Amino acid sequence: MESIDAVQTALGETGYVCGRDLATVVFLSLKLGRPLFLEGEAGVGKTEIAKALSAALGRKLIRLQCYEGLDASSAVYEWNFPAQMVAIRSAEASGGVDRKALTTELFSEEFLIERPLLDAMRPQTGGAPVLLIDELDRTDEPFEAFLLEALSDFQVTIPELGTIKAPEPPIVILTSNRTREVHDALKRRCLYHWVDYPNFEREMEILTARA
Repeated sequence: MESIDAVQTALGETGYVCGRDLATVVFLSLKLGRPLFLEGEAGVGKTEIAKALSAALGRKLIRLQCYEGLDASSAVYEWNFPAQMVAIRSAEASGGVDRKALTTELFSEEFLIERPLLDAMRPQTGGAPVLLIDELDRTDEPFEAFLLEALSDFQVTIPELGTIKAPEPPIVILTSNRTREVHDALKRRCLYHWVDYPNFEREMEILTARA
């Protein structure tokens, strides 16, 4: 998208009526490669912006739904413990277990369950995905600190496998309903926009677009 007008047009073609101010910050986010932080009341369409941008660009949408108690491990990956136990029992039944080889096998890609942040760091067909980190305000400060580091380098570390870096940084959109203040350090890493309820004219545009 080579201009602000192009952003407005592309989002409009997906059914999302986009004002000039929002189109401007989306354009800058794409051009500068910086995350976009959207705040606003619940129901104003913050999540829909990410969906519309994904559709307009033809990119995969990866959504991390935040909640209280979300930690780095849950957002990045986990190991498939049931499958690992089956592999252990199979190895024991066959006899002659090489414990070092078995450990290496158990903590390999075969038994890895990818969560949204790791998925977003992987190569994707059609280009870098749109990573939606939804309702960040539901998490706590330790997760924010982890996220700040992950979004700075666009990489995550799995102790058993090493560091995985995105070949192409994902297009990141973070949203907040402002139930609590998100730390300024994370906001400074992003381009910021407040999403308000549409006025009457915009409401009419939305109804026309959806008719």
